[in-house]
Amino acid sequence: MKKNVPFIGFIFGLLFPLLGFFVMSKIWGVGMRFGYFLERVRSDHKVFARVLTMSLLANLIPFLYYKTKRLDFAMNGVVVATMLYAVYIVLVMFVW
Repeated sequence: MKKNVPFIGFIFGLLFPLLGFFVMSKIWGVGMRFGYFLERVRSDHKVFARVLTMSLLANLIPFLYYKTKRLDFAMNGVVVATMLYAVYIVLVMFVW
């Protein structure tokens, strides 16, 4: 399977922030169940935007990996996924 495909980078760019969200729930929600943390985040849009913004830092892992391996097309896929998350965060913070 080819690794230097934008679609592969896009998939990793969508999945790594979910992993980052789980890590952020363990860091910020110390002593909380995951379901309670989700309810708290879901009820307050500002907290949701902060947690999602911090979880986007997880996209640095595939981005830097693709950069060091010179897989530029896959790196572009990660950037596109990150930009979609950024648009979603702006919508959550200021529109909804």
